[in-house]
Amino acid sequence: MKHKTKKTLALVALPLVLSGCAIKGGWITTVGPDYQRPAPPTSPQWQAPQPTLAHQGKLADLNHWWEQFNDPILNRLLSAAQTESASIALAKARIEQAHASVVGADSLLLPRLDSGLNSSRSSFSFGEAPFLRTQHQLDVQSSWEIDLFGGLARQQEASLSQLEARKAEWHDARVAVAAELANAYLAYRYCETQLQLNQSDAQSRVASANLLAIAADAGFRTTADAALAKASAADGNNALLRRQAECEHAIKGLVALTGMEEPKLRLLLALFPQRAAKLPSPPPFRINAIPAKALLQRPDVAAAERDMAEASAKIGVEQAKRFPKLSLSGNITPVLQNINGAALTLAETWSYGPTLSLPIFDAGRRAANVDAAKADYIASISRFRATVRTAVKEVEDALVRLQSVNQRLPEVQAAADGYQTNFQATQKSYEIGLGNLLDNEIARRSMVTAKLAITELEQEKVSAWIALYRAVGGGWQADKQP
Repeated sequence: MKHKTKKTLALVALPLVLSGCAIKGGWITTVGPDYQRPAPPTSPQWQAPQPTLAHQGKLADLNHWWEQFNDPILNRLLSAAQTESASIALAKARIEQAHASVVGADSLLLPRLDSGLNSSRSSFSFGEAPFLRTQHQLDVQSSWEIDLFGGLARQQEASLSQLEARKAEWHDARVAVAAELANAYLAYRYCETQLQLNQSDAQSRVASANLLAIAADAGFRTTADAALAKASAADGNNALLRRQAECEHAIKGLVALTGMEEPKLRLLLALFPQRAAKLPSPPPFRINAIPAKALLQRPDVAAAERDMAEASAKIGVEQAKRFPKLSLSGNITPVLQNINGAALTLAETWSYGPTLSLPIFDAGRRAANVDAAKADYIASISRFRATVRTAVKEVEDALVRLQSVNQRLPEVQAAADGYQTNFQATQKSYEIGLGNLLDNEIARRSMVTAKLAITELEQEKVSAWIALYRAVGGGWQADKQP
């Protein structure tokens, strides 16, 4: 009896031993296409010129790009936005789901072993005194699907590709949130710089209007000049109030992105007075001259490529279902029992053997599933190519924006200097009675508009750098894990 028990236990454990010797792929063959990573369909070089830098930045430095802003407020806001973001949380949840899918795919390649234990006490009789029977039963079952044609191996391949894609999407979500928050912070600081100009202009207009009102009352200026000055002061105050509202909207946007309470956020923004009304200064960098190499550092491109690998593997999964399937199963059921308190006796049953299932007729369902998998793969190729084209466009757009800003800044600065000089000369002429107030106000407005244009262009430059950072993947690398 002991010899028989050892024999049956060995039979049940046989799949565990065989699984350790299993090769990667099917035992007979591995159906389906073997995936080859494609090169991104890009031109050999960037078409837009890159900005000229005083030093050669490295793309790898983007890993710590935000820290190089040397703005503790921005760092705090970035950290809060990363913690609060629903898109990042969703991407991380999808990683956990993909992890579970990988575990499930791995488990299909290994034997399954289940057991159950049952104890019972019963009574029976044959018309005489009843017999009392006590029984203890152990049930051990094992099953194992042998991967003859590589369907399970392809499923494992698909699950691993899916996991890598979900990780890349998580990185893409983090980069996107960082860029969105940085742009929101930039918008607030830009509004502060504009507000500062509007305040200075409004104060100057009010002061001029007050002086002209006094002069008009004394008969030294006409009532028309006083009315024009008063209207100009009202225009200045209107622009100031409008800018204040824009700054308030910018703060509300930061609250929404970071999840911070508004009073706490306002205290943080005021924590470093030297940062007020100053745009953040982005550290410049150069991207690789080869677009294909640079784009592979974009997590959305990497995710699209991994989705393509998953779709390719699923073709093999569906094709394997059209071939025979072999599985081994067995069970051992030892039973200890006694009757009327007698000594326990052991009885056992066992079974072990292969099961071969042959797909004969399914009205074309399996063939249709293969065709559907191939169609999904073709669609994934289109999505990958579209993602790459979008990535190229975003990089080229950011480079064009930077080039345009760098070309326009000297011109706008020269214009602002000219309008400043013109206003000062017109103001002096008016003060000594050689000019008129209308010309003076026109000169003032031209000067203020030119100064606002400078800050607007400086804001555009910072925004273009952030866009370029986002376009090249934000320093993401495939070997960095969440």
